[in-house]
Amino acid sequence: MQMRIGGAEVSSADGQWIPVINPATGEVLDKVPQGTLYEVDEAVHAAENAFDAWAGRTVRDRGMVLFKTAEKVREKHKDLAVVLTAEQGKPIREAIDEVRGFANILEFYAGIAGALHGDYLGLGPAGDCLVKREPLGVCGAIIPWNMPVILMGWKIGPALLAGNTMVFKPASSAPLTNLAIASLAEQAGLPPGVLNTITGRGEVVGEGMVRHRGISKISFTGDLETGGRVRELAGSHLKEIHLELGSSDPMIVWKDADIGKAVDGAVRGRFYNAGQTCTAVKRLYLHEEIAQDFTSRLLHKVEALRVGNGSSDQVDMGPLAGKIQLERIAATVQNVIGRGRGTLLTGGTRLLGPGYENGFFYSPTLVTDPTPDCQLLHTEVFGPVLPIVQVPDLETAITMANSTRYGLGASVWTRDLSIVREVFSRVQAGIVWVNRHLTVLPEIPFGGVKESGLGRENGLQAWQSYTRTKSLFLTW
Repeated sequence: MQMRIGGAEVSSADGQWIPVINPATGEVLDKVPQGTLYEVDEAVHAAENAFDAWAGRTVRDRGMVLFKTAEKVREKHKDLAVVLTAEQGKPIREAIDEVRGFANILEFYAGIAGALHGDYLGLGPAGDCLVKREPLGVCGAIIPWNMPVILMGWKIGPALLAGNTMVFKPASSAPLTNLAIASLAEQAGLPPGVLNTITGRGEVVGEGMVRHRGISKISFTGDLETGGRVRELAGSHLKEIHLELGSSDPMIVWKDADIGKAVDGAVRGRFYNAGQTCTAVKRLYLHEEIAQDFTSRLLHKVEALRVGNGSSDQVDMGPLAGKIQLERIAATVQNVIGRGRGTLLTGGTRLLGPGYENGFFYSPTLVTDPTPDCQLLHTEVFGPVLPIVQVPDLETAITMANSTRYGLGASVWTRDLSIVREVFSRVQAGIVWVNRHLTVLPEIPFGGVKESGLGRENGLQAWQSYTRTKSLFLTW
């Protein structure tokens, strides 16, 4: 499959290709061009050439193109989901939900288009001020492999609605669904050059985008170390940036919680997409009065999870996205257990044998009694591993919840509003769920604090972040 620049399919200038591998089978699905700095430059020029006409259209016209794109995606959602499962590994049910979620995002932005406007300030004898919002220009987006379709929607929806044009880089290991959606957007009426999709290595294409002086803003989702590099390079050019850099989301279950509902929430929150989600439950804090009952029920549910090729609708959890992810998770668990920093309750092994040949499967894993210095409690563990901690009181739970450098999401499970108020006030996170976890609707501003990132995606706030204000001061 080819890159799309200026509305045309494009190969790499150096003729190199990147294989896209099915993580459930190890088979090569397709190959995509290994983009170079030449393609980055071409994409920026195409976006610059398309900018004036796109920005000159009314916001409602741009919203209608987004709506028609969503319509095209809904028509093809099953086919797109099959591709997503094949390249990323998630169960087909999750892939269908993700593709539909992309359509939801574009429909949300299309729906608010008619209500977007600037401001009027009456300044009395001094005069009047009109404040308009203008697009930034050419924007760049760089996404990872874990939720490629949703993240594409989060990036392009508000940016294109605001009148910007884009250079978009999908993950090298999971670009096929993104490329297919970009083609559908053009079929829906998106003018050539408004959305340019380049495949390639992050150290070449991604860094080339961040360095390019023709790109006004970079929106990056990925790991903390790469995000730091993006911030460093973008800052030298005074480029606007948005960073979403991961998390170690805590889930606090209080003694009055609905245990059955909370157990289901922990299973879905941790093992959805094989735990490869920024907002996944990554640390479980249980009030000591309900810890034994909760852990027993959780163990039963986790051991019943069906792991396998996501193309089957009988599978609850698919493979990890690649060999690197598998080796990293296996090494992390081995280090924790081997050094006595936790007790393995279930899982902790690579799955091999019939049905798992050549795939990157890892068993759903629970670890109890993690020590205070346990790696699982302080770093982002991007896989199906959940540490369980008993806490005697809310003060301990909140202190431990805040004990990482991350602060993206958190959840509290309780019927007591005073507990909710305390957690919401004191837990350091960009979003706090009550009696649920993981769900992020297009209307809800989403982003982190501390080292989880800068800025917000979704909602009106995301659209605003892709604009700048210009003031007209009238003196009569």
